Amino acid sequence: MAKAFITGIAGLVLTAEESAFLRAAEPWGFILFKRNVDTPAQVRDLVTALRETVGRSDAPVLIDQEGGRVQRLGPPHWPKYPPGAAYARLYESDKAVGLKAAKLGARLIAHDLVALGITVDCLPLADVPVSDSDPIIGDRAYGMTPQQVAILAQAVTDGLMEGGVLPVLKHIPGHGRATADSHLALPVVDVDARTLESSDFAAFRPLAKLPLGMTAHVVFSAIDPVAPATTSVKMVREVIRGFIGFDGLLMSDDVSMNALSGTLADRSRAAIAAGCDVVLHCNGKLDEMRQVAGESPLLEGAAKRRADAALGARRAPAAFDVAAARGEFAAIMTGV
Repeated sequence: MAKAFITGIAGLVLTAEESAFLRAAEPWGFILFKRNVDTPAQVRDLVTALRETVGRSDAPVLIDQEGGRVQRLGPPHWPKYPPGAAYARLYESDKAVGLKAAKLGARLIAHDLVALGITVDCLPLADVPVSDSDPIIGDRAYGMTPQQVAILAQAVTDGLMEGGVLPVLKHIPGHGRATADSHLALPVVDVDARTLESSDFAAFRPLAKLPLGMTAHVVFSAIDPVAPATTSVKMVREVIRGFIGFDGLLMSDDVSMNALSGTLADRSRAAIAAGCDVVLHCNGKLDEMRQVAGESPLLEGAAKRRADAALGARRAPAAFDVAAARGEFAAIMTGV
């Protein structure tokens, strides 16, 4: 039975030591980064090897392929895609064109991923930035209002799903207002709960039926003044599962990020105790991976129900004229 964590690996191929670890630890899934990517053939071989190591042909393989600053696959083998803000600008000028572009861009990304065996994209974002927030979200966002962000995020979701790729809603319940990059430090948002419910959290509510979600390493002091959402029982229970109504599989953001404190074992244990279904660990450092695996329980009960439902939501890609779609997308995005 799989354990409740998702892991990265160090390089372009599995080492013997990594293979032995993965066979014993049996993570639910895997995540790829630029360090794991060279050519299409190499990525396909790596994805196959990862699944063979755990003996599950449906083991999810994730990647962050947003476009803009966050794109693990890129030239010369894969196209560059625009950031979310490009779709926002189109939408603000012509709603129908903006929605079409967002869906089409995501559909093309899905085509790229499925060709490699990658089945999950850590997209869409529903973060709503404010004027004085840290630029870590910035032009990745689909706008500055929760309504617009949710609408464009749904279009991106539709494009991914039509292409046979599962979306991950991030960063629940919102990273847009954070004044620090959670890769580097722990952001603290000092805003009253009513404001959060009408802005940051509101963007996620229309997307609550998505199959997978990722937490934000952000403290919302009006609700829990100590723990970030990832490790806060109150935030997970009252906000993510409660106010937002998200019932999909909830994974932590990367527990190796500097927003969290304590050992990797401490962080993993806290995320599971707070209500995360799965712990995400990304940097491929084997000593850390062992700590995460040691604190990750078997995936069972409600967490397994959500995991099975998520995998069951994936469908075979719909018919698609790739060349025509790329031409149409390029025409829409020209000059944006």
